[in-house]
Amino acid sequence: MDSVVSIIMGSTSDFPVMEEAAKFLNEMRIPFEINALSAHRVPEMVSDFAKSAHNRGVKVIIAGAGGAAHLPGVIAAFTPVPVIGVPIKSSNSIDGWDSVLSILQMPAGIPVATVALDGARNAAILAAQILATGDSKLYDKLVKFKNDLAKKIAEANDELAKVEYEFKVKK
Repeated sequence: MDSVVSIIMGSTSDFPVMEEAAKFLNEMRIPFEINALSAHRVPEMVSDFAKSAHNRGVKVIIAGAGGAAHLPGVIAAFTPVPVIGVPIKSSNSIDGWDSVLSILQMPAGIPVATVALDGARNAAILAAQILATGDSKLYDKLVKFKNDLAKKIAEANDELAKVEYEFKVKK
């Protein structure tokens, strides 16, 4: 089985955030790989990884990075494979804003889809949605996933309707 999604991060300190992507991909039964690559410490490895991704069967790359957060953009510079950037609030970040802006503000021709700060689960959902455009079974799984989300909200509203307050208006 070959990986169709690659999860990469600047260092293993990012794993607690990026693990959420792995969990979702695992739930959806999407083959994936996980690697630590640093755009600053091992730029040659990053280049080789990005250039070979398509030939290895990778269809979407999820790249998490904190601080200056160059990894997603550097990956995107070397491959036409879609890259989803996950800005990570790290120990050396400015409340994560540096990571968000570093990933979000890419130059023309080098797009990186960007999710919320520490939003690795949403990155995995987006990766699955990209893959589902050509996979009807995965599409059906995602429809069920979205329907389950809607059911949770309906159940939450049913519970909230039971909450009593003196001035709460009943509908």
